[in-house]
Amino acid sequence: MAPDFVAGNRLTLLESGREYFPALLAALAGAEREIYLESYIFADDPVGHEVASALCAAARRGVIVNVTVDGFGARNFAEDFRPRLAEAGVRSLFYRPEIGRFHFQRHRLRRLHRKLVVIDGRIAFVGGINIVDDDNAPEEMRPRYDYAVRIEGPVLAQVHHAARRMWEIVTWVNFRRRFRLAPIVKPCCEAVGDQRAAFLIRDNIRHRNDILHAYIDAIDAAVDEILIANAYFLPGIRFGRAIFAAARRGVRVTVLLQGKSDHPLLHYATQTLYATGLKAGIRIFEYEKSFLHAKVAVIDGKWATVGSSNIDPFSLLLAKEANLVVHDRRFAGELRASLYTAMQDGSREMLAEDILRQPWPSRLLRWLSYGIVRLLVGIAGYGDRHWRAEDRVKPPSPER
Repeated sequence: MAPDFVAGNRLTLLESGREYFPALLAALAGAEREIYLESYIFADDPVGHEVASALCAAARRGVIVNVTVDGFGARNFAEDFRPRLAEAGVRSLFYRPEIGRFHFQRHRLRRLHRKLVVIDGRIAFVGGINIVDDDNAPEEMRPRYDYAVRIEGPVLAQVHHAARRMWEIVTWVNFRRRFRLAPIVKPCCEAVGDQRAAFLIRDNIRHRNDILHAYIDAIDAAVDEILIANAYFLPGIRFGRAIFAAARRGVRVTVLLQGKSDHPLLHYATQTLYATGLKAGIRIFEYEKSFLHAKVAVIDGKWATVGSSNIDPFSLLLAKEANLVVHDRRFAGELRASLYTAMQDGSREMLAEDILRQPWPSRLLRWLSYGIVRLLVGIAGYGDRHWRAEDRVKPPSPER
């Protein structure tokens, strides 16, 4: 489904938790009627407890508070937060709770990866930031580097609908019918600014490829510059072809990726693509200052996206995701400037000679990682139709 861009919005770019959580907590403190919060992770740390306290305070003053967390990413939520939240009147649900051992099966990999908050139908937050402290990471990876957007205006109708729909679905699956009795709060969709935006989700029914198609359409239309920052980057058939076609027609393509990763397998698999990308003229940077968790892009200084979707098979084929897409030079320019600052201050550009100097055990490790990821995607049921090696960007052999 094509993005439904609407005008009249006011969008505020928020960089990492240091800007996001103060804005979120202030909005929660002002809630009067209704809160929807979705998060893949809800951590037992100072930020998690601050947010939980704000949710409890809202519920005690009569706000209907609905919290949905992922059953794998927030698997300790029941012990860490649920009794306290329930006592205050906060309603909470798990999306696909994990019972016993986690198995690598397609239905188990369909996670709720969205990071989404809607307050009173008048303010929303969308992005890649979980409910977790930026410093809740190994010392060498602190602080997390990520983005979110504070949203006001007509696009709230799309965000509110998605949040309420997710809540309704999960209540039925969890047999919590009593949770469905809350009245519908009509979102405030009056124009409050001059920015155009559309809200996109990825699910397995009507919106299976909406985020992927939005990326590809923007890349295909690019004439000057494509700037992508992504935590987990392993593009599939169509995305890879679009990026390489853009580079061939003279578009400046720059990709900012993790230098410090919490998933070494995906990190090494991604590095097998570097040689091919560099040969095509794509500039690749690794962010080494801390842990890059962003999922953002800017194209031609006027198209931008901020959200939860990585550019890898797990986000684009399996998980529930949410991205805001923006047509606005001011917003795109602000995000672009922030990314270039990150590249200048904390990143290292990957050069062809660096790749060639890698010892053969290192190259073999990366090749094997790529093969394992392909195998896992195949086990999940997507290897043949969506992620065939012969149609993908081909990594170099370990002998090169």
